[in-house]
Amino acid sequence: MSDAIETFSLSKNYGNGRGCHDVTLRIPAGEAFGFLGPNGAGKSTIVKMLVGLTAPTDGRALLFGKPAGSVEARRRIGYLPELFRYPGWLSGEEALRFHAKLCGLRGRDAKRRIDTLLDEVGIGHRGRDRIKGYSKGMQQRLGLACALLSDPDIVFLDEPASALDPVGRHEVRELLQRLRREGKTIFLNSHLLEDVEQLCDHVALLNNGRILADGRVSDVLRASASRWRFRVGGMAPELLDWLREAFAAPVHTVPWKEGETPAWGELWLEAELEDDEQVGYFNRLIMEQGVTLYESHKVKSSLDEWFLQAVSGLEHRGENR
Repeated sequence: MSDAIETFSLSKNYGNGRGCHDVTLRIPAGEAFGFLGPNGAGKSTIVKMLVGLTAPTDGRALLFGKPAGSVEARRRIGYLPELFRYPGWLSGEEALRFHAKLCGLRGRDAKRRIDTLLDEVGIGHRGRDRIKGYSKGMQQRLGLACALLSDPDIVFLDEPASALDPVGRHEVRELLQRLRREGKTIFLNSHLLEDVEQLCDHVALLNNGRILADGRVSDVLRASASRWRFRVGGMAPELLDWLREAFAAPVHTVPWKEGETPAWGELWLEAELEDDEQVGYFNRLIMEQGVTLYESHKVKSSLDEWFLQAVSGLEHRGENR
């Protein structure tokens, strides 16, 4: 499989500590890639270099083997920036027709493509309405349609669902999943980690302009899925310390969910366990002490958890530094 995106020690120095440093990425064609990081980490700076809106201070980037920003590379990309504005006096259709001309689409081909995209992004007949009457979510949908007009091979999306309600997020996610099935490469810069988890094949975490961690989403979730929970009854408080010593592993109680009504003496225990053998041993230790074991299950890991663990204790540039 060829690489859609490659960066080699890509750096941008703004002279104020912002920007990015020595970013090296390789994204195969046809994959969905999630780019994560705190506010001010430098994610948008990297996207702008990849689409050719700003030049790197050092390093280089290639899109399908062509230099980022070159005419050959730009012909194969679509881009939805995080901050965008369309003239309010235009209708959605008029804005799309203008962008279609920039893409070289004319006549019936342009109309057919615009009508299709208006339906796919959920605007439909409201494409005839003035943009000034659109909600933020509707404008986000219009921006996504503009990014897809040229039927690009790579779609760069900077927070594409930030203004959408849950129904809109679901619809956009389904559209992006269809694009991935069609072989498109998706570069998704998002704070909505649930969307990244459900859509992306590969993920990287940026902090203070440097790649902190990266990997396939399936591997990241598998590696962090080591926590088990046990619902028990009749457990004396001092038994918790005994379990920690006997098992030599982190064990603690967790609060009940809102609305749950535990019976007297019931507790949820959580322990970090490596495999099923350790789970069985933990169960045996509990029951040998006369504790009732009602149920046990593995805690489903998530990118939110991985993200928080990765940046825990680190300084972040944030928006105000």
